[in-house]
Amino acid sequence: MGDSLRLGLVGAGQISGAYLKTLPRLTNVTLTTVADLDGNRAAAVAAQMPDVRAVTPEELYAADDVDLVLNLTIPRAHAEVAHAAIAAGKHVYGEKPLAATTEEARAILTAAAEAGVAVGCAPDTVLGTGVQTARASLDAGDIGSAVAATAFMVTPGHERWHPAPEFYYQPGGGPLLDMGPYYLTALVTLLGPVRRVVGMSATPRATRVIGSGPRAGTRFPVQVATHVTGVLEHAGGALSTLMMSFDVWDAQLPRIEVYGTGGSLSVPDPNGFDGTVRIFEAGRSEWADVPENGGYRGAARGYGLADMARAIAEGTPHRADGELAYHVLDVIESLLASADAGAAVEVGSTCARPAPVASGARPEQA
Repeated sequence: MGDSLRLGLVGAGQISGAYLKTLPRLTNVTLTTVADLDGNRAAAVAAQMPDVRAVTPEELYAADDVDLVLNLTIPRAHAEVAHAAIAAGKHVYGEKPLAATTEEARAILTAAAEAGVAVGCAPDTVLGTGVQTARASLDAGDIGSAVAATAFMVTPGHERWHPAPEFYYQPGGGPLLDMGPYYLTALVTLLGPVRRVVGMSATPRATRVIGSGPRAGTRFPVQVATHVTGVLEHAGGALSTLMMSFDVWDAQLPRIEVYGTGGSLSVPDPNGFDGTVRIFEAGRSEWADVPENGGYRGAARGYGLADMARAIAEGTPHRADGELAYHVLDVIESLLASADAGAAVEVGSTCARPAPVASGARPEQA
């Protein structure tokens, strides 16, 4: 394997396909094992990947040829899998959110620190050319000092396309926990950590109906807020307005925009890795495209894993790390707590703003 970090993948569900497409082109990580509670799903993945074997989760944690566990289970299982990996002395990188609650997430980070292993967490979309080009423009002062930002993610709901969508509407789900990490991680990357929030939420529909697959037409209960809006006060003073919804059929809204003393910046979809950044500068009459100036070119899901593997080898910090994921989860919980209390909530955590990604960099080398 050389210097390659050996991976064991736990959770061969829908999101695993995106990672499996990326892993073969990352030179510092090598997939060796795959496990799932459904052994047939693990076997189906292993059959498509050379030199990869299907095992049980317990066998994967104990395997000598696994250095890092890639945790792609559903959100409510994130903490259980992370703890099992850490107890076996493995590094762990998981899908977002880090855990279902900040209490669970802090326990993961504490256990990892005691075991001397690293924790990473999606999203790594912010490492692509879209958000990183926007960051480079902000850092260069192209729109002056940041004053405010907006972030909108609206959809009618995932039950339209997902064959088993119930977990999106159970504790640990909802638009803020499902899609919020993409937008909040981007806002923290662009504007720094959040110190205070004000939130409001609603659950307009008590039930939802599965729209596709063998269970189409099945009605199920909604147990979480499906429309959340709020204002974030960043430590640097900028105010971000956020709206995350599973209750909007269509809207003509920006994904993310940042407003400064000397102009405005339009940031591409943070659920993707690339896209065109646009700028409106004071004194100009129209928007203009910003040339690509940062980020991993051609990035896809798993680039954060390669960035983490490089950092482990070098003994340096990685970008999609556990403290960033914890802070984002803390902001999410604080927004929901604010909505329940009807008052502003101080965010108890903070984090370092991740290091920028230089234009043309590779995650195995940057």
